[in-house]
Amino acid sequence: MPPSGIKINNGDFLESSDGPDHSPQNSITSINSISSLLKEKFALPFPAMLKKKRPQEYKLRAFVGILFLSIVFLVGFAYVYHQQVLQRAYFKSIRFNNEERIVRVFSNNGREIMYGHLGMHLGGDQAFRCLPNDILDDRSVCMEWMHKARLYINYTEHIGVRCYHVTWESLTSDFHPTDCYEWSDGHLYGGGQTQKMAWPIEKGSVKMSPFITGDVRQHEWGNVLKRYFISSNGVTVFVDPDTPLYVSVNSDRPRQFCLQARHDDFAYVYHSTPFPQLNYSICTSSNMKSLHSFFSEKQLWDGLKEEDLNVINSLLTEPVWQIPSSPGSELNEGAIYNYTEDVIALGFLRQGHVLLSEAWQPHVGDFVLDPFRFPTMDETIDIIHRRGFRIVFTIQPFLSTESTNFAEAVQKHLLVNERYTEHHIPALTRYKDVASAGMLDITNNKTVPWLQTKLKALVDKYHIDAFYLDVGTAYDMPHYYRFENQLTNPDQYKTIFTDSILSAVEVVGVSGAITRPKAPVFVSLPPFASSWKSMQSIIPTVLTYGVMGYPFIMPGAVGGDYRDSEESHAGVTGNATVMGNRSSESGGTSTHLPLPDKELYVRWLQLATFLPVIRYAHLPSKYGDERVLEMAKVLTALRLKIVNPLLVDKYVKDALEFGIPIIRPLWLLDPNDPTCHLVTDEFSVGDELIVAPVISPRTYEREVYLPAGVWKDGIDGSLRKGNRWLHSYAVPEDKVAYFIKMPDDTRF
Repeated sequence: MPPSGIKINNGDFLESSDGPDHSPQNSITSINSISSLLKEKFALPFPAMLKKKRPQEYKLRAFVGILFLSIVFLVGFAYVYHQQVLQRAYFKSIRFNNEERIVRVFSNNGREIMYGHLGMHLGGDQAFRCLPNDILDDRSVCMEWMHKARLYINYTEHIGVRCYHVTWESLTSDFHPTDCYEWSDGHLYGGGQTQKMAWPIEKGSVKMSPFITGDVRQHEWGNVLKRYFISSNGVTVFVDPDTPLYVSVNSDRPRQFCLQARHDDFAYVYHSTPFPQLNYSICTSSNMKSLHSFFSEKQLWDGLKEEDLNVINSLLTEPVWQIPSSPGSELNEGAIYNYTEDVIALGFLRQGHVLLSEAWQPHVGDFVLDPFRFPTMDETIDIIHRRGFRIVFTIQPFLSTESTNFAEAVQKHLLVNERYTEHHIPALTRYKDVASAGMLDITNNKTVPWLQTKLKALVDKYHIDAFYLDVGTAYDMPHYYRFENQLTNPDQYKTIFTDSILSAVEVVGVSGAITRPKAPVFVSLPPFASSWKSMQSIIPTVLTYGVMGYPFIMPGAVGGDYRDSEESHAGVTGNATVMGNRSSESGGTSTHLPLPDKELYVRWLQLATFLPVIRYAHLPSKYGDERVLEMAKVLTALRLKIVNPLLVDKYVKDALEFGIPIIRPLWLLDPNDPTCHLVTDEFSVGDELIVAPVISPRTYEREVYLPAGVWKDGIDGSLRKGNRWLHSYAVPEDKVAYFIKMPDDTRF
């Protein structure tokens, strides 16, 4: 007989509710028999009954009536008692009904915090106990739906954290295990940047799609992902890295989050099991702050060298100077020299890392400097070093078919091959401006030494300080890729590539990731268009990356990374602004690039002042406006005085020791304050500096929320009581709203 339900108690065991059949149904059957007997007895007409019945029969009838009422009372009492017993177990942990496949997760105080429907595509199929040889020895509950799927549920408990482990094993290739969860209240965070970037996740939507990195202008997910989601109710969902994962949010119904395992012809071609397997864990704790802290990676300092810490501190305290190239304005030695000279001429901005795009090569994948555009680059880099700058080259895992290294790479079988060929035929793809390129097979044991040798030669000849890794996204790989050693997830390539380069040369940043790279590597935000709409996505993206476990984040350039043609027409459309205020520049590689709108640039710089890294492409001096230059000076002084000491002296140590983000959502300050979850355009540096930037055009006041405590107003120096809104808070164009946490007993 199939089990009628699974009850998982709040201990380290699971038990089936099956057993001897003492269910209320048996009692009801007995009652039905007695009812039939009574009906039979009362079948005669009433007068005839009076004639036939003797006193003994009245006694019998009275006895039967009393017995009937007693049984009804006992059955009702047993049912209510049975329900109460189930309810206590139900509330304390998790309740699963295997017929409807409904799972409910409850908090310690009995409040439902998550509701799920497992096996969405099983319909009304009946579940059976697993055969003995399919039952695991880890005390998992095991159920099977014939010829479709097998389900395992297990339970573990850590200090203050309870975890329920769910594994679906498909028994056929055309069954894709799908579990969907809903939450009536609370909010969901994590995963990664989405096409309709929202904070929290439920404010946006994602159709069912492979959980792999992409470009949100074309795909559902962005450049940095992690299979980790956390709700404000104190629930996390972890998905196993080998699961061929598809995810949807609010796709079929609101406030619904679905996980699916599916093999396909691109993202999950290679797999460790013959049929799709969905493997994930649901963990709960008293509140989301303690739960997030429990799962944050600890001791990130392990293996860190002193020079690595120096790189981290320099990135936090000094700008990154991104020297772009554009059609008609090729990157050259003079542009780099002039750009650094312009930085020094400003007089108030500190030296930092000069970041060169991949255009330093004749062709992508050459791994040598273009001798025509950089004839004396060794001397120029020496001058740049004496000026106090560090030089960083961007490299990629792609080799243009026009590269001098392409033929060698084909001959030595160093490239990713076409899937359906017997011979070593390189699989080609397109990347950025490269129309045809191969991709280095980093799983090939011969490829890594070959690449490391090329990079070390660059370092030795030109004294390059570090590299920036532009690894692309999963969709930049050749469609029919085949590696020497197959990967179950194409994004695993990023991790292997980053680790391989890190073991040979210095790396300061990476454009994408699915696991946190080793310090001092910073993870970049995706490129943002120069528009107000893009600027409004920065805070949700930074907060999402921090919650996912990436504390060291490198934002894009102040004012935007590129010009979006759809948002570059005159006037403001929605939140997009004019790409106006263009002025010709007399030097630097951005001569032919239009400047961002002046107001947008200033408000963007105000926001960037409080982020871990400030990254410039356009210098504030290029506007020819003394007001812009003066605002840049004031913001630089503010960062040096208030932000940098917090970053270097305190929150870097917290990030390295406990893995907690440097830039934090307000709910990490007070997880029990529901209003903190509603604020989407503020953030906190650590737990003592709240920033509320203006992110809309022609706006000079805004609503500001302060969590509990006493806060010092950064604009006028007044004390502000927390746990309340500041309505119509004035923020002039040359000001940014920020508040410093003070001791609770602070009074003037």
